[in-house]
Amino acid sequence: MNFFSRFKKVFFIFGFLIFVFGIGYLLWMFFFQTTAVVTPVATSTPGTISGLPSAGLGSTTGEIIGGGVLPGGITIPTEAPPTTGVSAIADGGITKIQTMTKTPTLGSTLSDNGQIQYYDKNDGKFYRLDDNGNVIPLSDKVFFNVDEVTWAPDKNQAIIQYPDGNKILYNFEKKTQVTLPAHWQDFSFSPDSGQIISKSLGMDPENRWLVVANDDGSKATALENIGTNDKNVQVNWSPNNQIVATYTEGLDFNRQEVFFVGLNGENYKSTVVEGRGFESKWSTTGDKLLYSVYSTATDLNPQLWIVGASSDNIGQGRQSISLNTWADKCTFASNNEVYCAVPETLEKGSGMFPELADKTKDNLYKINLVTGTKELVAIPDGAYNISEVMVPADKDNLYFTDKTTGQIYKIDLP
Repeated sequence: MNFFSRFKKVFFIFGFLIFVFGIGYLLWMFFFQTTAVVTPVATSTPGTISGLPSAGLGSTTGEIIGGGVLPGGITIPTEAPPTTGVSAIADGGITKIQTMTKTPTLGSTLSDNGQIQYYDKNDGKFYRLDDNGNVIPLSDKVFFNVDEVTWAPDKNQAIIQYPDGNKILYNFEKKTQVTLPAHWQDFSFSPDSGQIISKSLGMDPENRWLVVANDDGSKATALENIGTNDKNVQVNWSPNNQIVATYTEGLDFNRQEVFFVGLNGENYKSTVVEGRGFESKWSTTGDKLLYSVYSTATDLNPQLWIVGASSDNIGQGRQSISLNTWADKCTFASNNEVYCAVPETLEKGSGMFPELADKTKDNLYKINLVTGTKELVAIPDGAYNISEVMVPADKDNLYFTDKTTGQIYKIDLP
């Protein structure tokens, strides 16, 4: 009796601790313990499965197969598409990609006969690829560290820009070179390749103009004063020779007004676009403008639109194409047919911050502007971030540049 009386408090504390640990164990067992579930292994080959696609059979070595996201936001990389089932011709599925250049390039374009012309970053020369894929120099001249290339429509001459701001106009047919003023920026050629338009950006905002000149830089004429608005002006000479530039002015966060600048002070109508970040590309005859803008309605991602843009139909027929990509990732194969590279996924805000899409995997779509139909042309058999899409007049092939490697690739069209 004295023993229990003496140690009563000790037994009480000890009993209480056992009780607490017991409750803790029961809670852990029912709510926190992870129980391994053994899934029976199939003994026969499954037949046709309807509904959602299968995740695939698991690996006995503990591999994680396919893509997904683990707790904590850890991304499981998705395996590359299997080589089986790759089509040699674009049919809307995984399509074989052919490598046309082994070195990084810049300023790739199509000549009048449908052959690729480009600048080779490795050796500083310009080349042409003939119909058999042979590499033919356009000139023996070496142009070191070129930063940007703007081709004339005839593809016989180009404005070549360097990182230090120097600019030349080189004629590959005549083998002649002209130095352009360093303060001229952003160039576009006239449809006949005989004139250029640029922004002449003086130090004083009062001395900033749109300037039109001959292709050799002579007879420069001030067209419009742009002051401090140079970033809102895009030089883009239309194929029908009516419009040489556009100017955008914000109305609110989700709208801009686009003004059209002609050669002779024409008072063209403006049009309102539903978004910001206006980028545009002319149709082959210059009566339509393909453009991309972003807005809150698109999670600040770019979306394609089409609108009438010749002098008598500016603003007419405006329609959303409902593809999330940029206009500069598209090309007109004809006046009513457009091919575009479209990212498989885009992070929210990519319209405001295009660098978010520098690593995206792009697929190729064809758009019919008459019927409004959009068709998936090809899923490249690799992860390509596509730029400079080019389709020759015969539409037998589609060429593109991969932004990551700078190389030029080709797919065969049906």
